[in-house]
Amino acid sequence: MSRKYFGTDGIRGTVGHAPITPDFVLRLAHAVGRVLRRSEARPTVLIGKDTRISGYMLESALESGFNSAGVDVVLLGPLPTPGVAYLTRAQRASLGVVISASHNPFADNGIKFFSAQGTKLSDAWESEVETVLEEAPVWVNSDSLGKARRLDDAAGRYIEFCKSTFANDLTLRGVKIVVDAAHGAAYHLAPMIFHELGAEVVAIGCAPDGLNINHEVGATHPQALVKAVKSSGAQFGIALDGDADRLQLVDAEGRLFNGDEILYLMVKERLSHGRSDTCNCAEESVPGVVGTLMTNMAVEIALRERGVELVRAKVGDRYVLEELEKRGWVLGGEGSGHLLALDKHTTGDGIISALQVLQACLRSGQTLSELLAEVTLFPQVLINVRLGPDQDWQTSTQLAATTRSVEQELGSQGRVLIRASGTEPLVRVMVEARSAEQAQSCAERIAETLR
Repeated sequence: MSRKYFGTDGIRGTVGHAPITPDFVLRLAHAVGRVLRRSEARPTVLIGKDTRISGYMLESALESGFNSAGVDVVLLGPLPTPGVAYLTRAQRASLGVVISASHNPFADNGIKFFSAQGTKLSDAWESEVETVLEEAPVWVNSDSLGKARRLDDAAGRYIEFCKSTFANDLTLRGVKIVVDAAHGAAYHLAPMIFHELGAEVVAIGCAPDGLNINHEVGATHPQALVKAVKSSGAQFGIALDGDADRLQLVDAEGRLFNGDEILYLMVKERLSHGRSDTCNCAEESVPGVVGTLMTNMAVEIALRERGVELVRAKVGDRYVLEELEKRGWVLGGEGSGHLLALDKHTTGDGIISALQVLQACLRSGQTLSELLAEVTLFPQVLINVRLGPDQDWQTSTQLAATTRSVEQELGSQGRVLIRASGTEPLVRVMVEARSAEQAQSCAERIAETLR
């Protein structure tokens, strides 16, 4: 069943335009509250947000909608998305709600939900909410209205949780780190976490004004981090996005490492630590890893050489999570920096992922570049081809023949991925190869058959 409002990660759009308007958000919360009350007499919902100016308005609308359905609300204030997921589970709440548009500019906002277990909710649950949304509201009587209160130490609880995922026998004393919170939800706690673990912290992107979230800072604009690392002489740079579930890393030389490389490093650290402490075989430590259709082939090859299988899911951390849960694995992620370590948290967490990397460097005594010496990312070339009216690219014999020819040329040293855009009449042609020139040439040959 197709959904009208929910996308791959909640409901998102430009504030003041449907569906991100206060009247719709009130109706949405009322509908969610009615769904919750089908299985629980008096549900409790946690609400967190990032630093967008529209968060105040949408928070009030959510609070009113839930209360009108007989649902109690606990307001967390500005808190990373993974922090809301954690506290929903820790507080035994019925549901967690995040007001955030992640890495989007400040004019956008969104609503996403976590289950009582701190996990993303199913398509079936979202479809049920959309069905109730189409019904007339059912306001509860005054004596059944929900109440609202604030959890004043929400940030402190999440700080302690993040610190608990870092090895007790390690310290960041003597390590200088630049922390860029993208003027987002982690602005007040990310620098504190690394400082309390012993690091000398240089904070940038930690002065939100409601309008500057993700503006020329953070994981989507890592140039600011590179510059700050070089100028301050730091050993590491850590960049989060607006809701702090995404991570990018920079080393002392200013080299940027993406999510694919970080995922490999996390696997490598688990294998090394597992062999020395618990077992003597890679398979027992990390049986497999989930990436996406866009995960760089160099990582797949490096994992295979260590006896670790890489399974590719559709693009989106939601699909990575589904595949991990299906297989009972714990590590997965995307090149964008959404990384999952399900033995540490139920959802992707930029801060916890960064702590896992720092732990790997401290235990090994090596730099990021040294730890990733065996992984040289393949150049990726992506060409978007706009389709003509009624153009059926999937039945093109010329496209199929050219694709087969390119795949034969690349052999085991490259990869072709052709997929349709989910929002525009475009076909995306991606080619990976050992050299940028070969990748460009092969991608152009395939794209030309569609033009």
